[in-house]
Amino acid sequence: MRAGLLAAVVSGAPSTAHSLLTGADPLEAARAAGSVVLGARERRTGPLLAAAVPAHLAVSLFWAFVMPRRAGVVGGAVFGLAVAALDLGVLARWFPRVRALPLGPQVADHLVYGAVAGWALRSGGGGGS
Repeated sequence: MRAGLLAAVVSGAPSTAHSLLTGADPLEAARAAGSVVLGARERRTGPLLAAAVPAHLAVSLFWAFVMPRRAGVVGGAVFGLAVAALDLGVLARWFPRVRALPLGPQVADHLVYGAVAGWALRSGGGGGS
């Protein structure tokens, strides 16, 4: 569980940094995540962020649970890229706000998530198979 929580906390760093460096809204990715739960019609930031936090944590814990414990940093990063392919290449088709996000930073978020979760699992962080 610790691996998923740790990775969930740091995984948004690349897209947040990209937003800050480019002048984009750093909360847009979180709003997009909230829209997966609440639907594309919801525009209010508060409800979107309130929905995004538990959804992101649940998904992060799930992926850490199914990631092999011995994945390590490199294996975890590859795992994260596979999840990015599923999330951004397949599932995002049904979620316009997710689809509208810049792809590179989102892939980087997934890569960081996987690397951190893989490291934590191999280090005894718990939560994997």
